[in-house]
Amino acid sequence: MSGRSVRRYASALFDVTRKSGSTDAAGQSLEQLNAVVAGHEELSRVLASPAIPITVKRDIVLAVIDAIGGVPVEVRRLMEMLADRDRLADLPDVATAFGEQLMDANRLLRADIVTAAPLSDASRSALTEALGRASGKSVTLNTRVDPSIIGGVIARVGGFVYDASLTRQLERMRDALTSATNP
Repeated sequence: MSGRSVRRYASALFDVTRKSGSTDAAGQSLEQLNAVVAGHEELSRVLASPAIPITVKRDIVLAVIDAIGGVPVEVRRLMEMLADRDRLADLPDVATAFGEQLMDANRLLRADIVTAAPLSDASRSALTEALGRASGKSVTLNTRVDPSIIGGVIARVGGFVYDASLTRQLERMRDALTSATNP
């Protein structure tokens, strides 16, 4: 399915759940359903297989929804629609697109941070605050340690990447020196 179609499904679900006041519950249910499917390789294969009849896939996904329990009716209808159109393999993309819309509506922003060493609580707090001021949103940090960047930080925020790593600074210095010595 194209990215546009995935976003359309996610937007339709978002609009319907916003009217009913169940956007957060829908987001949690989509994440949970996606985690269940992703966590079972055989289930993922069955739902993606063109050899399995649509009715069987529909019954399977509805049984999973019933087993999870508490899934909003709007999410159930979306899953039935995806099953009827043989698009259940697109669940991860739909869940991601819906989650992004939900975060945007709640003025939340996820930032992926890579550092050479673990961040102290003070550094983590300062970075969260600075990114929040810059974006005007509440920021949630996902941090990862990668010693290969030597020092500094790489931040992926929304569609932007801020690379203030020591490795990148050294590359810039090397490029500057190389271009200065080779006129």
